[in-house]
Amino acid sequence: MEILQAILIIALSFWMVLDQQGFVVVTWFPSIVGLIAGIIMGDIGTAMVIAGTFQLMSLGVANIGGSSVPNYGLATVIGVYVAIRTTHDLEHAKAVALAVGVPVGMLGIQLDVIAKILCTSVTHAAQKAMNAGKYAKMNRILWIGPLIFGLSTALPTALFIIFGDKIVKLILEVLPVWFINGLTIAGGLLPIVGIALLMQFMPVKKYLTFLIIGFVVSAYLNMPILGISLLGFAFAYHFFTTKMNEPTATATNGAGQVEQGDDFDE
Repeated sequence: MEILQAILIIALSFWMVLDQQGFVVVTWFPSIVGLIAGIIMGDIGTAMVIAGTFQLMSLGVANIGGSSVPNYGLATVIGVYVAIRTTHDLEHAKAVALAVGVPVGMLGIQLDVIAKILCTSVTHAAQKAMNAGKYAKMNRILWIGPLIFGLSTALPTALFIIFGDKIVKLILEVLPVWFINGLTIAGGLLPIVGIALLMQFMPVKKYLTFLIIGFVVSAYLNMPILGISLLGFAFAYHFFTTKMNEPTATATNGAGQVEQGDDFDE
């Protein structure tokens, strides 16, 4: 039974990152993967308390624009596994889960960055095959990407289940400072690149005023993200209601054909 539970926990950690990148049925939200881990381990109550703790830690944390954030889903899965295996006392279980889960979640940042770097090479190889007209080879290469992402969470889970928390601490201690700093810098650049790519498809010129207001309140007034979100909602609601009350007008060109514009910048 214990071997089966270990296999299912590893499978869950492999699947959740793929699902988060694709179907988004399970994702790696602590509250969801914690429930599944609790079902696997046979103690849903303890698992949900642990999952709720990590869910509170992850509130407001999102990998927007390709940024890398602590993997609290992975921390939850491993925390639930170790806590339920270690003790049946709820408070002790929470302490154990936090003690082993937080380092794993922080390690998840570095593993996520490494996975994204490796997938860049996969993309280039697939594009090269496509340009050569080798579409079957391109499809085979593209399968490597999901495998890399899945292993970025399944591998540390398997190592942790086999060797315990010592392996995680050993990895963090053995990795040189320059390597950790390099991954940190790469992780910091990813959001900038992601936001820049996103702005290419947004009507920035048309709504430049709102963009500047959001930048000012964030950079100069230090408004929290919740305040900026509420301010953005207020602008969006005002803009929506104003447009709804405007009379409908259709523009035509000289030939009498209807001109249809779009909100995208050229």
